[in-house]
Amino acid sequence: MTITIALDAMGGDHGPRVTISAALAFLKARPEACIALVGQPDAIGGELRRLAAAPSERLQVVPASEVVRMDEPPAQALRTKRDSSMRVALNLLRDGRADACVSAGNTGALMAVAHFVLKTLPGIDRPAIVTALPTLNGHVHLLDLGANVDCTTENLRQFAVMGVIVAAAVDGKERPSVALLNVGVEDIKGNEVVKAAAQLLGNSGLNYIGYIEGDGIYTGGADVIVCDGFVGNIALKASEGVARMIRAFLKEEFGRNMFTLLAGLVARPVLKAFARRVDPKRYNGATLVGLNGVVVKSHGSADAVALRNALEVALREVRQNIPDRIRREMEPSPQRGLA
Repeated sequence: MTITIALDAMGGDHGPRVTISAALAFLKARPEACIALVGQPDAIGGELRRLAAAPSERLQVVPASEVVRMDEPPAQALRTKRDSSMRVALNLLRDGRADACVSAGNTGALMAVAHFVLKTLPGIDRPAIVTALPTLNGHVHLLDLGANVDCTTENLRQFAVMGVIVAAAVDGKERPSVALLNVGVEDIKGNEVVKAAAQLLGNSGLNYIGYIEGDGIYTGGADVIVCDGFVGNIALKASEGVARMIRAFLKEEFGRNMFTLLAGLVARPVLKAFARRVDPKRYNGATLVGLNGVVVKSHGSADAVALRNALEVALREVRQNIPDRIRREMEPSPQRGLA
């Protein structure tokens, strides 16, 4: 089965310089995949020539005259840029010319345009952003990461169902555990929405294990953690900041004097192994679940290695038929949980 991914070649902080390099590396490793590079032909062509590459049966160029800026208001991108690389890539997915769409562009614009072009699946009120984060015993799927800053209890229930479907499909777990992110684990803790969501999830048929606090995200206490986008985005960005701080502190401490430099040389294999385990590049690629199609958002500052991982996420989710699994679960009865 050939899988075609529409790649927003103009998206992100670096544009074609990173997106095309990532696409070429991905195609080399995945002979079953094809990529449609969507964007301004001159910019794409220039980068292909620089990399001594050219369009082929597996690497086509689809023209788009406009680019959505990283700081552009989502509503403006939706209304005024109908020929943006982001929108044309999503149109390819909608029209069946691609099996997935990947973009490192403006997150708000991608969500708005994807919602407009693809629509939500039956039984889903709002799409959510989900990604995998490293834990002590593997990884956890966290959602929502910023698509919905205000949520109802029903929104949180739907996020839980979608998160469990992603975890079951990607990780091969029969009944993934799901928890609500909260300020405490006691029943009396949390705001009214979270408390009501806990009651809803407790009766949903999901493998709901209760509340989990922020420090439990990375300990591996749950397979899926659910929260609104306001809380999820802060948790994610705070984690990224802590990771950068730890790397900076280690570099500073090992560089203090000759003795610490020697200690750093001795510890280098351990430090490299640690860096690989927590490297954000390995976990780049957040999925916009709940849409009629696989849409993956890469970090805007991603390099070619990180963006290639986002392409891998898209490939995996197409293989696992994530939207169809969600559709089958939600369409018959929006109130039914995942048994």
